[in-house]
Amino acid sequence: MTSSSPDSPAPARERRQRVQAAETGMAVLKGLAHLGGRSSLTALSAHVAESPAKVHRYLASLMEEGLVLQDAASQHYYLGTEAIQIGLAAMRQADPIRAAEPCLIRLRESLEVTCFIAVMGNKGPTIVRFEEPGLPVTVNVRAGSVMSMLWSATGRAFLGLLDESRVVALAEQELAAATPEMRATLDAADPIGQLRREVQLARCASVKDTYLRGISAVAAPVYDYAGRVCAVLTALGATGGFDPALGGPIALAVQREAQATSALLGARG
Repeated sequence: MTSSSPDSPAPARERRQRVQAAETGMAVLKGLAHLGGRSSLTALSAHVAESPAKVHRYLASLMEEGLVLQDAASQHYYLGTEAIQIGLAAMRQADPIRAAEPCLIRLRESLEVTCFIAVMGNKGPTIVRFEEPGLPVTVNVRAGSVMSMLWSATGRAFLGLLDESRVVALAEQELAAATPEMRATLDAADPIGQLRREVQLARCASVKDTYLRGISAVAAPVYDYAGRVCAVLTALGATGGFDPALGGPIALAVQREAQATSALLGARG
């Protein structure tokens, strides 16, 4: 009697079946997460487009591993302790600076623009990673620089999309210290409120010759797993050759890379 070789049809079929089983199990687990971490068998089966009987079998296996638990009263399934531990481990690694590095490099190479990522510091939006093209634009900002809340695209993105009282307070301090010429560039009746509404509508911000003379910029928010703005991605360049239009190719590229960074941090949508 001859034994089957490792590459014979039977072992190959068994490997495919194991892979398919693992894929289905992961689909069930991810489906439960997408439904908010808790679901009935009927809703979960519909979400993953599998029969309730099949989903139930996989849920039983996931429960044995502590990845899923079942509420005795409602019979709903929810994410278990082991799933929570996996999520916490992923959250601890969710660093917006590290996640943004490939996005900054793509922006620098594809658009040949200066770009950076900033986070909110105690004094305002602070640059933490800075990338320059082969022929950089001379600007007086570097890693560690604190950007204006009102007149930089970076600051405006934080102002409009990060719902924190300290952000508005910093903007109010800047407004109080601004020259009449600078104040004249803002809405007379509600300067901060109008800026926030504009950014919220566009989901990004742009400036032209407001923060640095001869420099334009566009900025887009980076979201964390909780849907909170944790950083802002910005591209800037000399006004003559840089299109800051919100619907222009640079703004769209910055938004696309900000969304890619957000996805790496676990943001949804």
